[in-house]
Amino acid sequence: MAFLYERLASEIAEQIEQGLFRAGERLPGVRVFSGQRSISAATAVAVYRRLEENGFIEARPRSGFYVRSRPRIRIPEPDISRPSVRPRAISGQQLAMQLSKATNEPHTVQLGAAVPGPGFLPERAVERALSSAARLHRQRVIGYAFPPGAPELRQQLARRMAECGCHTPADEIIVTNGCQEAIVLALRAVTEPGDVVAIESPTFYSLLQAIDALGLQALEIPTHPRDGPSLEALQLALEQWRVKACILVPNYSNPLGYLMPDERKRRLVALLARHQVALIEDDVYGDIGFSQRRPSVCKAYDEEGMVLYCASFSKTLSPGLRVGWIAPGRYHEKIEYLKYVTNMATATAPQIAVAELLRSGAYERHLRKARERYARAVERMIEAVDRHFPEGTRVTRPQGGFVVWVELGEPIDTFELSRRLLDRQISIAPGPIFSATQKYRNCMRLSCACEWDDRVERALATIAGLIREGGSK
Repeated sequence: MAFLYERLASEIAEQIEQGLFRAGERLPGVRVFSGQRSISAATAVAVYRRLEENGFIEARPRSGFYVRSRPRIRIPEPDISRPSVRPRAISGQQLAMQLSKATNEPHTVQLGAAVPGPGFLPERAVERALSSAARLHRQRVIGYAFPPGAPELRQQLARRMAECGCHTPADEIIVTNGCQEAIVLALRAVTEPGDVVAIESPTFYSLLQAIDALGLQALEIPTHPRDGPSLEALQLALEQWRVKACILVPNYSNPLGYLMPDERKRRLVALLARHQVALIEDDVYGDIGFSQRRPSVCKAYDEEGMVLYCASFSKTLSPGLRVGWIAPGRYHEKIEYLKYVTNMATATAPQIAVAELLRSGAYERHLRKARERYARAVERMIEAVDRHFPEGTRVTRPQGGFVVWVELGEPIDTFELSRRLLDRQISIAPGPIFSATQKYRNCMRLSCACEWDDRVERALATIAGLIREGGSK
């Protein structure tokens, strides 16, 4: 059941889409709005924040909230997913490996892998930081930075986490080789082979691969493309099955791009704590929301140390740096040991370089530009899908990250479609790889973080043409 602020935000969003509020029009102030609706000022602020997060309005300093200019998109959004809510073994992840290999093909139009194109990353700043680390810390960079990792980096990470409501001391943070290693370490710490892990559906295929590799079972939870997993369905699943862990991406998930509202995050953490289920929170996209206001994290509501917070700089600085981290709460000692026996340490030079980018403010300056660029890229992709794809298509409207989820009205198998497209040097991510049981055969994920040119436009027209032909022929 939706909260009052969510219902009011949906009502106003619908009015904006119907043209009752014009682009650039100033909305009533918080005090006036709360009086009009007989609600508290806090609820009024929550309504406006939700509208801002969903891209309908924008806050202007010392001026108020204004309706954003939005392109007229006819194409609807997908509905909530409806997976079979029971534990399953993972199947059909071989194509996901082929997709990863396709990212190394220089002539392929990369719409499949969620890897930022070079123009979206601060290459020169990263290069300078690495050079500075090698020059100023010659002895350190050729040695190990044993777990928990470089102290200056962990100090900066603790400060960033505090900015999103999570007061985690630097000593409770462990540096990892990217977010994926953090998630695998978390799973190893809280589960044993055969255990059940609850996941959103659809979910990022690398999470499914990790669950599969560790001999675990996946329990898929119905998920809405705006608000995230159904907490009611999750509660029923927890009552019916012995779930040991839950993996979610609450901020701009991959592939749906949903942003879980703060109150739902609070309820989620409380629900899992009651059932003594660990929450593995993947926040790799949290820094690239289209609003300049950074969303909160589930870890901020963790009172029992059962949220294992995982993140990295792969989507914001460079995937090649392989710098991630985990704040594992009560599982700190076990995670630190598992990190050590797995690969002893994360490379020292990248840790020092990232710490300097954070300390100097270069990272935050880059984010301000990157958020605007990712927002434009996603908007452009949605417009292109609306322009090229056949009637009956649905597409998500993420307010962060850089991927969109496309649901086709045509009876088409995107597994086969993706193979035909690879022959034409075009990559997409077919829907079945985002499911434990190969659901979503009429869906695909498209990455928007590519340099937009005629090749991309032609690639989308080619995809649309094959859909109309019947991509499984």
